[in-house]
Amino acid sequence: MRYFLWLFFTACLYSNSFSQEHYERVYLSGKDAARTVDWDFKVSDGRRSGEWTTIPVPSNWELHGFGRYNYGHDHKNPDRTLGKEEGHYRHTFNVPQAWQDKTINIVFDGSMTDTEVFVNGKSAGDIHQGAFYRFKYDISQLLDYGQENLLEVKVAKHSADATVNRAEREADFWIFGGIFRPVFLEILPVVHFERISIDAKADGVFKARLQLNQAYAGATAEIELYDMQGQQIGNTISTPKAGQDTIIHVEGKFDGITSWNPEHPNLYTARFRLIKDGKPVYQKEEIVGFRTVELRVNDGFYVNGKQVVFKGVNRHSFYPNTGRALSNENHMKDILLMKEMNMNAVRMSHYPPDERFLDLCDSLGLFVIDELAGWQTGYDTKIGPKLIREMILKDENHPSIVIWANGNEGGWDFRNEKWFHTYDLQERPVIYPWLQKNGIDTFHYPNYNTAFNKHVRGQDPFMPTEFMHGLYDGGHGAGLEDFWKLYKTNPHFTGGFLWSFADEAVVRTDKDNILDSDGNHAPDGILGPYHEKEGSFYTIRDIWSPVQISPITINEFFDGKLYVENTYIYTNLEVCTFEWKLTRLDGFENAGTFQSDKISGPDIQPGETRILDLKLPENFFEADLLMLTAFNPSGKEINNWSWPIRTPAETAKNLLSDSAVKESELIVKETGNSIQIQAGNLSYSFNSENGRLLEVVKDNSPISFGGGPVSVGASPKSHRTTWKKNRDHFIITTEYDGYPHRVQWRIEASGLLYLEVASPRIWQKDLDFLGISFDYPEELVKGVRYMGMGPYRVWKN
Repeated sequence: MRYFLWLFFTACLYSNSFSQEHYERVYLSGKDAARTVDWDFKVSDGRRSGEWTTIPVPSNWELHGFGRYNYGHDHKNPDRTLGKEEGHYRHTFNVPQAWQDKTINIVFDGSMTDTEVFVNGKSAGDIHQGAFYRFKYDISQLLDYGQENLLEVKVAKHSADATVNRAEREADFWIFGGIFRPVFLEILPVVHFERISIDAKADGVFKARLQLNQAYAGATAEIELYDMQGQQIGNTISTPKAGQDTIIHVEGKFDGITSWNPEHPNLYTARFRLIKDGKPVYQKEEIVGFRTVELRVNDGFYVNGKQVVFKGVNRHSFYPNTGRALSNENHMKDILLMKEMNMNAVRMSHYPPDERFLDLCDSLGLFVIDELAGWQTGYDTKIGPKLIREMILKDENHPSIVIWANGNEGGWDFRNEKWFHTYDLQERPVIYPWLQKNGIDTFHYPNYNTAFNKHVRGQDPFMPTEFMHGLYDGGHGAGLEDFWKLYKTNPHFTGGFLWSFADEAVVRTDKDNILDSDGNHAPDGILGPYHEKEGSFYTIRDIWSPVQISPITINEFFDGKLYVENTYIYTNLEVCTFEWKLTRLDGFENAGTFQSDKISGPDIQPGETRILDLKLPENFFEADLLMLTAFNPSGKEINNWSWPIRTPAETAKNLLSDSAVKESELIVKETGNSIQIQAGNLSYSFNSENGRLLEVVKDNSPISFGGGPVSVGASPKSHRTTWKKNRDHFIITTEYDGYPHRVQWRIEASGLLYLEVASPRIWQKDLDFLGISFDYPEELVKGVRYMGMGPYRVWKN
């Protein structure tokens, strides 16, 4: 299918009386995975190979039924066939005659991986190698103006460069092929800014380096700053006239700015104009955040003079049914979920992200570690510098990016580090994830004692760029609190990044659309594959809440005062609000609000602990639960807490009083290997050999409960099952050789059923998990309510 692109120049582009031209972008593909454009396509091998058809662009071709799926480890697995197919793309577009005197660049934001571009049958330039980077060609001389033009692209899934393959294609993640990020044209005047590099400090000091595409003697530049409401801030900065050099240096200061940080992501628009003979000839705008980044030796990481603790996560660019081709909605949802977990940082694992993701990190507020690809082997000194340049040129002006990472876990060549310092005007720190280098220790997956030793003996700031691996701890929440409390005891504490954000199971279009994680290879994250919230989500949210409540006991002597710690970096709690509720439990089904109130936060600076007085009513003890919710300055929920006012025994007594059954005689019947106990209109059946509950019947109708308890994480053998009946209760006890060593059921004359399972014995250790469950059809389970401290809790394994 052919797609014809026409450009209509509107009056708004010429609103000034002079012939000033603006930066302009025209998409040949769709803008993202949710808004695609079909191109002609043929794949060389694998599924649907050898015939021309169509494919949406951007996309990964495997997800559309082409080629072959591979996980990164497949290159060393003799039982797997490694797909090395090539994709061939064709697309036609019209070019207005009015563009003939302009510079036209064709830009690819990401293509996996070796990419060769032809326009009207002629090569646009050298083959590009490296999958995750923006590259462009000047195609001004290849176009037929006023006519239809043919774009042809050949994409090799694997690179002809061995170091590119080792860095990107032989990694611990899914390997895809195709043009997976947008393709667009840049429409520029003959002379224009080829690059704008910005360094905007927290105090308003502003520097920029403007790279012209050619020398333009006598030209000057003007820079104006506007807030998000369009009001100009400070005075215009002007530069001296340019000579024969292609670089224009900008230095100045804008007064009255508010700095950027993830808690208050203040942004501005900087308008850059190229001036010749007193008239503007070209204009381009950049979004700017003013902030100062420092890594202080033997101290910590500072942004705007405040020591930072990173509460971060590792995030792949991935979604089950689109692979690495993502939508704006994907990016927005991911960032909002991170913010909801009270995270303030994200690490790009293990390659630079989409442009839009960084735009949203700027505007919504997240610190970013931007990473050069290189899983455990790096690019060489030929391809590496080119890709470092491409990464920095695309991403350099995002205030959210505060650190560059030169690869991952050995995926680097130290000789390439100098190019970060060459190209980055801001001179941001460069780290080596898992290495202690350049003044920061990023050791991966420290165990508890390792972390302790690094704190006691280490002098460098400690910031593991991967820790609490979700695959092995059964949920990130299971051990995070222990590690986090230990980390906080050291003044060099700089935070860390959890591995990882979400499960990465891909839709297998070659296997009836099953979700495949390649066994346990693909990341097991905090969220499900479609980014569903799991238990650890709420535990992380609680542990990383910027509002921390000291432990309390609530009884009739409680005075309504809480000790509150402010772990924000930049925000006083006086701009937050709190809402408390006193709740009464009305049976098992309902909980009603007894009283509630909203109060303003007290004056608590970051790092301080002070009292929050809830001003509870004198009769608060008539309620069953005290619930508290904290809201940030924007009204978004930070965290919530709940505490029982009554003891569990009192609560149980009250709840059961409304559902009490008249006591009756217990009738016991033995049939084969089962025991049946009748208590009024209730009947219970147990297996007499292993003591498991088989069935519950009320008024001759089965109740959905039974089939347990079953030991999980251990394989005990039943040793002995005994039972006895007294006048007012029946007890059946099973003793096991292993965990649990004793299980006891008790039935009261009222019909109430109790279960008691013995706790693990002390010598049981080194287990992946341990507990009990009920072997019961999932479709019959209606739900479970847990009335404990919470509302959510993940127990340490």
